Amino acid sequence: MAQQQITAKKQQELQLQYSTYKDNLQQIAQKIGDVEQEAEEHKLVLETLGTLPEDRKCFRMINGVLVERTVKDVAPALKTNSEGLKNVLDELLKQYKRQQNEMDKWKKKNNVQVVQQ
Repeated sequence: MAQQQITAKKQQELQLQYSTYKDNLQQIAQKIGDVEQEAEEHKLVLETLGTLPEDRKCFRMINGVLVERTVKDVAPALKTNSEGLKNVLDELLKQYKRQQNEMDKWKKKNNVQVVQQ
């Protein structure tokens, strides 16, 4: 009887830990998707601005306020933001892989076999 309680408790702990791993991976994947989408938007805007004359006016949203600038002023800031997003994306991908490897090691160590994913 006591042995059954221990194994049931151990099984619950393993399920909880597995759920935590899966939730963390899902959150990281969601962040990766968001950053990829934002990076793609930056890329499209930079491509569009690249064909325009530098003195042409354009509008940029800064902290919820739409400001008027020129292409010459906006393009470098967008390039910097785009590079920053790429760096963030690379870091998130590394974090996802680390978390995935950690989960795989944990599954091997605890002899966890997933019935349904």
